[in-house]
Amino acid sequence: MIERVISSLASHGVTEAVLSLGYKPDAFIDVYPNGRCAGVELHYAVEPEPLDTAGAVRFAAREAGIEETFIVVNGDVLTDLDVAALWAFHQGHGAEGTIALTPVDDPSRYGVVPIHEDGQVIEFVEKPPPGTAPTNWINAGTYVLEPTVLDRIVGDRRVSIERETFPSMVADSSLFAMHSDAYWLDAGTPSAYLQAQLDLIDGTRSTETAIASSAQIDSTAHIERSVIGRHVVIANGASVHRSVIMDGTTVGPGARIHDSIVGHGVLIGPDSVLTDLTVIGDGIELPAQIALSGARVPDES
Repeated sequence: MIERVISSLASHGVTEAVLSLGYKPDAFIDVYPNGRCAGVELHYAVEPEPLDTAGAVRFAAREAGIEETFIVVNGDVLTDLDVAALWAFHQGHGAEGTIALTPVDDPSRYGVVPIHEDGQVIEFVEKPPPGTAPTNWINAGTYVLEPTVLDRIVGDRRVSIERETFPSMVADSSLFAMHSDAYWLDAGTPSAYLQAQLDLIDGTRSTETAIASSAQIDSTAHIERSVIGRHVVIANGASVHRSVIMDGTTVGPGARIHDSIVGHGVLIGPDSVLTDLTVIGDGIELPAQIALSGARVPDES
């Protein structure tokens, strides 16, 4: 995810990025030990405690010494947004902050942003109840901000950019927004993550290899619209449909995996059945003939 986000930014001329990290930061730092990703120089800002969306922006910007106009991007969003166009729109309107907007069918999960004809934001409605949203154009999670925005964010508590910072900018008529019909997907849920994978192999965004060359798939196994990772073994009679099987996993004979996500190094026993967005964590061993529907293993709820 991060590599795709950084690569997209690089394609629009970004040369330096700050990763705002909190939970398990070493998972990112260890992957890029030389501090570079997709040709972009990386800096790491590790929060000592959760600071919420605005607090995280302020902390990361201060850590990196940012004193000029900068871009903020949500790390779990895949998009083909023209960031250079958003930057030009921001500069052309003399805005303090500019938000990219994208249309969705159900805006109740997001920040809804009605605007005037010139792009000035009328109000910022965070996650309105179903059927009450004033528009279906939502906050797409990419912003161009002036450093003065950082002064709006207090530094001694959690601060939400959607519930506090943006509404204060709306009150001062300094927040603008730009509509974009570019591909956009918030991959922050298992169903959206699975859809992102299918979009990548179906050609919705691009056409990428669905099955790793090192995967071992029995001639009697059936694979349809699925992503199969490196060194995966799929035994005789197994069926995988609309699913993601990550590196090093073994799928036993006769097992069926439909509309599900299976982590790294998993052992799925013979004739097991996983359906309805079951998610299996790394290193799990499932016994033979187990049937799971919509399950989370391990269940950490």
